[in-house]
Amino acid sequence: MTDNIPYEALQVGQKASVIRTIKERDLLLFAEVSGDRNPIHLDAEYAAKSVFREQIAHGMLSGALISAAIACELPGPGSIYLGQTLSFNKPVKLGDTLKVEIEVLEKLPKNRVRLATRVFNQNDEQVVDGEAEVLAPKKALSIELSTLPPVTIG
Repeated sequence: MTDNIPYEALQVGQKASVIRTIKERDLLLFAEVSGDRNPIHLDAEYAAKSVFREQIAHGMLSGALISAAIACELPGPGSIYLGQTLSFNKPVKLGDTLKVEIEVLEKLPKNRVRLATRVFNQNDEQVVDGEAEVLAPKKALSIELSTLPPVTIG
């Protein structure tokens, strides 16, 4: 079961984090879902000749991990995204272990909350910085998150 944190229970400074290691499978699935087939993400030979010298993850894959942290952790189920700003500070590479950190910066009127959204790699380098505004849930929920079906590639 996953519990949310309703608006009334949220506190400025409250934090949550999620950790995820980026694998080739993630790049392939994100490319399929988004339609973004830029070779910098999918073609090792092409990427080796780029400024990065290797494949990098889609920037919005980090954005999607932020979305998941908001939806599943803070404030959690029942949250509604209203807006997001993102700055991509460093590339995310295959094998990087990312720590997504969410922090409550401000409680706004009408159940809205301003959140810091930061992503760090395994070297504690900030790869993404941003802020989100979300509509926090009004009521506490304890909910079983959906089990996803297996997905095959190829």
